[in-house]
Amino acid sequence: MRKHLILLFVLLALLVFTARLVQLQLLRDEVNLGDDPSIRAQRLYPGRGHMFDRHGNLLVANQPAYDLMFIPQNIKNLDTLMLLELAEIDKQTLIDRIEKGWVYSPRLPSVLVSKMSKESYAKLQEKLWQFEGFFIQKVNLREYKTDAGAHVLGYISEVNDYEVSTNPQYISGEIIGRTGIERQYEEILRGQRGVRYLQKDRFNRDLGSYKQGAYDTIPVAGADLTLTLDKELQEYGERLMRGKRGGIVAIEPKTGEILSIISGPTYTPNLLVGRDRSKNYNELYYDSIAKPTWDRSLLAQPSPGSPFKILNALAALQEGVITPENYVVCQNGFFVGKHKRGCHCGGGVRDLRLGVAKSCNAYFADTYRKIFSKYRKPGDGIDAWEKHIKSFGLGEFLGYDLPSGQPGRVPNRAYYDNVYGKDRWAPSFIISNAIGQGEVAATPIQLANMTAAIANKGYYFTPHVVKAIHGVPVKDPQFTQRKNTTIDAKHFGPVIQAMADVYSPEGTARGILVPGISIAGKTGTVENFTRINGVRTQLTDHSVFIAFAPVEDPKIALAVYIEHGYYGARYAGHIASLMIEKYLKDSITRTDLETRMLTKTLDREYAKPISGAPFRINEYAW
Repeated sequence: MRKHLILLFVLLALLVFTARLVQLQLLRDEVNLGDDPSIRAQRLYPGRGHMFDRHGNLLVANQPAYDLMFIPQNIKNLDTLMLLELAEIDKQTLIDRIEKGWVYSPRLPSVLVSKMSKESYAKLQEKLWQFEGFFIQKVNLREYKTDAGAHVLGYISEVNDYEVSTNPQYISGEIIGRTGIERQYEEILRGQRGVRYLQKDRFNRDLGSYKQGAYDTIPVAGADLTLTLDKELQEYGERLMRGKRGGIVAIEPKTGEILSIISGPTYTPNLLVGRDRSKNYNELYYDSIAKPTWDRSLLAQPSPGSPFKILNALAALQEGVITPENYVVCQNGFFVGKHKRGCHCGGGVRDLRLGVAKSCNAYFADTYRKIFSKYRKPGDGIDAWEKHIKSFGLGEFLGYDLPSGQPGRVPNRAYYDNVYGKDRWAPSFIISNAIGQGEVAATPIQLANMTAAIANKGYYFTPHVVKAIHGVPVKDPQFTQRKNTTIDAKHFGPVIQAMADVYSPEGTARGILVPGISIAGKTGTVENFTRINGVRTQLTDHSVFIAFAPVEDPKIALAVYIEHGYYGARYAGHIASLMIEKYLKDSITRTDLETRMLTKTLDREYAKPISGAPFRINEYAW
């Protein structure tokens, strides 16, 4: 019996030994291979997906870079002085990063020096065999084929410690999209990494693939994106915005495709590539005056000003409280109680057409009041008004495919009940909403989307910036299903005609008409207040303009917002007309407008002490 037990024990031992031998020789996985000091796992990073504009022009590509990596437990006999010289770092940096590598993982690679130049890589590669535990990892950096689109394209950077610890898809040293399209479409753009196992000799030199590459995996490249952007229009718009602060958003009304989305001031995208990325980003980010990293096209929420009058007219038409022929007599203003509010239309009889064309405050104050007069309680009136306004996408996140944004504000019954007390307010309390001031706020992309809905006579498609993925058109219902407003199509005809008359000899945009193009637009001059030493002080007005063209078959709808830009037709109106002509004609006939916008800036306006700080030009902006 004892002899049989001994024999059984020996057989079991042989079986365990054989199984372990098979595992080591035939079934070794990536983790086990990585534990073997004679084998180095070389990660193979895929090319990140390229980005093209709507016409196939390349916007974003890749360029090679090199990271100096180390595996803490494999470091032996380190010649510190030579490494410091070759890696071009100081001793404390070396100590800190190796200590951080031990904390992250003794057996997994960490980055010592990222994004080395080709020259540094070549110099180091010749002597790398002398540094056991160190190796070069090839990575891809972005290469921008345009100086425009920094905010919308976004940028990439290395994952941080938190991202590594919470997301198993990433390891130390890898990159991730931080803003814009790079962030929104990260999963599609990044691809899948591969791995190659290299056999090393006792001098830490690579001998070639382990087991003829039996355990290697190939990387899968990220998907290429075709964007809705028009490269030339984007670049042209950013040139027009030099020396100005604000936002421009242009949309194709029939599809919701964003043709250009511009924030000013901006910066050159390639500034956030390579080893100087962190330094450049800090200088941009901490410019608290110009704020070149702040995307005004998605995040700024000024009052919409007079373009908002268009929605009030449509709401009143839908509610049946006005007709296009109804008129008011403007006496250079309107009364709220005993107080007169001003108007700059010159006074006279104003119907819908002249009310829009001349931007008459008195006409729209009367129109706004009539919406409330239909209902027994002001709260009921504002409920109806809110429903119409929000149907154009205002007061909420639109659902576009970009990672940042603001909802704007459409004040409702609860808002005013909270301010004044339940049912203790009247239309006269909130009359400023009639002219797009008051408590209403909208982002430039919301104003552009609103304009597209008007151009379409009552519907819009959610704005989006990606047209196709790997050549396959995007069919996401979020972007292909039309969103209907609460306004019947029949009411848009007279309003659009009135917007076209904004460019007529009687209109507020008569001096910026483009020959050969029928444009419907609306100027806006937004009052701009701040507090200086506790005193409410008026600053230079903001300039706002919305437009679409051609009127009979709209192909572009846009909104332009210029901080401290005076009145609507001055800066915003000029830029809007030029953008429309550039897109529709690919040339400029109004060279007088173009010269003015390319040469004139608002630097002097922004230099005023009341703008927040002494003036200085940011060398990185633009």
